[in-house]
Amino acid sequence: MRIWAVANQKGGVGKTTTAVSLGALLARAGCRTLLVDLDPHGSLTAYFGHDPEATGPGVHTLFTEDVPDARAIAVPVAPEGLALWRASTMMATLERRLGARPGMGLVLRRALAQVAGRYEYAILDCPPMLGLLMVNALAACDLLLVPVQTEHLALKGLERMERTLEMVARSRRAPLDWLIVPTLHDRRTRAGVQALERLRARHGTRVWRGVIPVDTRFREASRAGRALTELAPSARGSRAYAALLEDLLAGTRARPRPPALEASA
Repeated sequence: MRIWAVANQKGGVGKTTTAVSLGALLARAGCRTLLVDLDPHGSLTAYFGHDPEATGPGVHTLFTEDVPDARAIAVPVAPEGLALWRASTMMATLERRLGARPGMGLVLRRALAQVAGRYEYAILDCPPMLGLLMVNALAACDLLLVPVQTEHLALKGLERMERTLEMVARSRRAPLDWLIVPTLHDRRTRAGVQALERLRARHGTRVWRGVIPVDTRFREASRAGRALTELAPSARGSRAYAALLEDLLAGTRARPRPPALEASA
């Protein structure tokens, strides 16, 4: 099973949209895919019509039960082949209650190992702050996607994520592969274009060669509880995420995209 985490220590940059879009595309392609909501706010959970305030099995269970059964907590979501481990607002208390216990940073890795035969991919939607839940995601994943909005303040926020990755690199047994995904890009504005240029100039091949554009249809898809790639496959945002997934599966990073494709993104 391949495990991708989606994280940034700044909110509102498209983490949940990225997780939903890639998950739905993988499931539609026939890959059994698990979405894991690690954010106590439960945006990913609510996206699919579940209440983060409700009790019941989910990610919280993995941390609080002595012998949790990770195979029993998944709920199916659309499209077929996609499943969800739900978040709970109770997850906000885990840091205070359990953060100092030995081995708590590997809870998620052990849980995912229980279901490795059931899914081909797992996508982890992380909270926008460094803590027990993000540490678990970074310890478990083999690829980190960092959505970064192409505007000045978001670029400054990326610096915090870089410091976190330096810390994680020292504690992991293997280096963590990571890729910056430019999101919410408006090529009509000078500020957006300049922010993208600065991002590419500083980080080079760490930056995905395409962009996720501003697309108001993402909000429509969220209200409908479906991925935009399902609701409107030909939408600009859907095509951009399809291109991102294609590059991730091919191992492509920063090779320049042909002009026609770059324009369509």
